[in-house]
Amino acid sequence: MYEAIAFYLFAVVTVALFLITVFSKNALHSMSSLAGGMVFIGGLFFLLDAEFIGVVQIIVYTGAIMALYAFGMMFFDTVQEVRENIAAKRAIYTLWIFAAVLLVSIVCAPLFAQSLQVAAPVGESLSNAHALGLLMFTKYLAVFELTAVMLLVAMMAGIVLVSRRLDAGETQ
Repeated sequence: MYEAIAFYLFAVVTVALFLITVFSKNALHSMSSLAGGMVFIGGLFFLLDAEFIGVVQIIVYTGAIMALYAFGMMFFDTVQEVRENIAAKRAIYTLWIFAAVLLVSIVCAPLFAQSLQVAAPVGESLSNAHALGLLMFTKYLAVFELTAVMLLVAMMAGIVLVSRRLDAGETQ
């Protein structure tokens, strides 16, 4: 019971932090919420009894975001007050619909989880690395790939935002 409550809490907080990352105009707020979202994804891995992947998630990805945070503090004016103006209402409605579909998927995921579980052959004869590889590419493959897709989308969004800013700088 507590694991289900923790899972739904971590899932909602993670999605909320990533939405803050997408919608915030302040670069430091975006990077802070991205780092928090990565920590909560690590917490989701801990709930799945994948401690190694959870620790790697927290150390590698959150550490990389903190390095990005340091560069952001050097390159952006952090004292300047930012006024957030919502101009793209269609994008907000689309993201709300996406969030609703995602929430329904999260709620329905435990119903389908029993059919997706694969028994990994872990025995005495396997080394620790071999057993970890079998588990990661059988039982936890969907979660691992979902994290990779989320990072790819975040990277593409960052490239698009930087290219728009560079294009706006060339026209002025």
